[in-house]
Amino acid sequence: EVQLAESGGGLVQAGESLRLSCAASGFTFDEYAIGWFRQAPGKAREGISCFVSTNQTTHYFDSVKGRFTISEDIAKNTVYLQMNSLKPEDTAVYYCAAPVYCGSSSPWYWGQGTQVTVSS
Repeated sequence: EVQLAESGGGLVQAGESLRLSCAASGFTFDEYAIGWFRQAPGKAREGISCFVSTNQTTHYFDSVKGRFTISEDIAKNTVYLQMNSLKPEDTAVYYCAAPVYCGSSSPWYWGQGTQVTVSS
């Protein structure tokens, strides 16, 4: 029943922007918090965002802070990752997942991933 599907990846030049989408089905945002991860070839999975339930805020990890922003369309049950000022080191497969709470263990549900490639 629970499914997540990312889209919007592609090839861009350094300094350009992309917006990724994560379409959720089988649950609503009041049940699970959605977060984002990425994984570059040969490297460990890296967190992009997580949700702090105690104060209902989104935390961004240092590597993307100030450049990436998460938003949501409640009616469409879709979460977006706006990526600005992209750098070659942002090249990775990007995943959305749920639930993602700061300090928690691995999420139960994952999307299939979407490739983002940033050329120099």
